[in-house]
Amino acid sequence: MESRTQDIARQTAVIASATFMLIAAAVGSGAFGGTSVSELQDGALSAQGSYLAPAGSAFSIWSLIYLGLIAYTVWQALPAQRADERQRAVGGWIAASMVLNGLWLVTAQFLSLPLTVLMIVVLLATLARVMVILGRSRARTWPERVVVDGANGLHFGWVTIATVANTAAWFTQIAPASWEDQAEIWAVAVLAVVLVIGVASALVTRRLAPALATAWGLSWLAVGRLTDEPESTVVAIAGIIVAVVLVAAGIVGGLRRSRAVNAERS
Repeated sequence: MESRTQDIARQTAVIASATFMLIAAAVGSGAFGGTSVSELQDGALSAQGSYLAPAGSAFSIWSLIYLGLIAYTVWQALPAQRADERQRAVGGWIAASMVLNGLWLVTAQFLSLPLTVLMIVVLLATLARVMVILGRSRARTWPERVVVDGANGLHFGWVTIATVANTAAWFTQIAPASWEDQAEIWAVAVLAVVLVIGVASALVTRRLAPALATAWGLSWLAVGRLTDEPESTVVAIAGIIVAVVLVAAGIVGGLRRSRAVNAERS
């Protein structure tokens, strides 16, 4: 009876977290008459906020992520998932990630830019924890692969590049004017770090979804640097190179995972 109560509490917490996230998303988008994210913090979070900010179209990925998380919320609430050991391990962490997702939007809307950086770093760490837990066991059905591994993988991959952009926007606001001449160099250096971390993540987690989401953001970062301010062909080329390598690493990781699964079955 105690286990049943805890399972229902977990399922309810996920539903409540998803609801909060969606309400916060509506507030953050300006749907209720507030300021849109691109105009918050004196425009620091816009596509022109830094050399590492993706073009505006990149943020359309949120529609896919939210759709995936909604599907996950419905799926995990089914009686068949109530006592699932994988959901018992990861459900609370996914709920926390959705709460933090919403809190980032609330922070951006009403608080300060440094606090948005803190919030998104905590969100990234939480999603990394989700990916670690999911990596300990494999999905049993294709719906689980899509709504659990896929949706959370996309969330993790996008928040990875979003953390870079958010942090860069903050540094751009506080850095001395004398640093402007080295801004491109720092941007390329950060992309090199993203490359190393992204490739390691793809090979360790052996999942394609996070690499695809990060590569999506990097591709639009390149578009932004070629077509909008601040312009930088060097940063754009670096972004494209990192995106291509990450997708390749994601494919390699996915193939390794498939071979491991097939080996277990045989």
